[in-house]
Amino acid sequence: MFFENRLKGKTALITGATSGIGKSCAVKFAQLGMNVIITGRRESILQEIKNEVEKNYKVEVLTITLDVRNAAEVKESIDKLPEKWKNISVLVNNAGLALGLEKMYCNSIKDIDTVIDTNVKGLLYVTNAVVPLMLKRDISATIINIGSVAGDAAYAGGGVYCASKAAVKLLSDGLRIDLVDTKIKVTDIKPGLVETNFSVVRFKGDKERADGVYKGIKPLTPDDVADNVVYVANLPENVHVAEMTVLCQNQADGRTLYRLS
Repeated sequence: MFFENRLKGKTALITGATSGIGKSCAVKFAQLGMNVIITGRRESILQEIKNEVEKNYKVEVLTITLDVRNAAEVKESIDKLPEKWKNISVLVNNAGLALGLEKMYCNSIKDIDTVIDTNVKGLLYVTNAVVPLMLKRDISATIINIGSVAGDAAYAGGGVYCASKAAVKLLSDGLRIDLVDTKIKVTDIKPGLVETNFSVVRFKGDKERADGVYKGIKPLTPDDVADNVVYVANLPENVHVAEMTVLCQNQADGRTLYRLS
C-alpha cells in the first residue's frame, strides 16, 4: 500500500452498488478494513455481494434495497439505520445512468425523467439524508459524487445525460461551499470511458451496439475508478480534492478519442 490506511474500522455508504463502479468501491473499501453499506434496487445481487465481501474480508456489510429516485424511501432507509451504522465517514453517490443516444427532442419523457431523477434528484435525496448524520457526529467525512467528463461539454445525442452530470459538478461545488465550516469534504470524480454495463443500459440491452463504444480503445475499468475513490477518501484531513478527472489512455476529453485500428 502506497499510503497510510486511514479508513480501517470506518463505514462507507455506496449507492448503485450492484455492479460496476459501485461494486468495485465496496470491494476496495472492504480491502482496507471498512464496513460498507451497499444500496441498489436488486436485492438478490446485493446479498451476493455482501456474502462475497464478508467471506473475503474481515468486515461487515449492510444491504439496503432502495431506489434513489424515491425520496421517502431514501429518507426512511437512512433514518432506520441501526445506530452503529449511522456513523458514516464516506458517502459515494454512484447511482446513475444514461438512456438512449437520440437527439434531445426525440428523447422519451420516461427516459428524461429516469435520467434526471436518478442522476440529480437521487444524489440530492441521499445527500440530504446522510449529511445531517455526519454533522450530528461532528466527524471528519468525505462525500464523493461520481460525475463524468460528459458534464464538461455536451456531445451529440447526450444532451440530457450531459446536463445531469453538469448538475453533479455544480451540486458538488455548492455543497462544498455549504460545508466549508465543517469537517466534511466534497469531491466530484469525473471518469471518462469506463467499461461497465453502462452502455448496455444506455442502449437498452443491445450488447453489440454497446460493445462498439469500446472498440479500438482500452477503457478504464470499474476498479480503476474505485482506486481513485479510495485514494480521495483516504487523504489526510487537511487535504481536500475538489475535483478529479480520470481518463483512459487515448482519450482527451468527453468527445475526443483515438481508436486503434
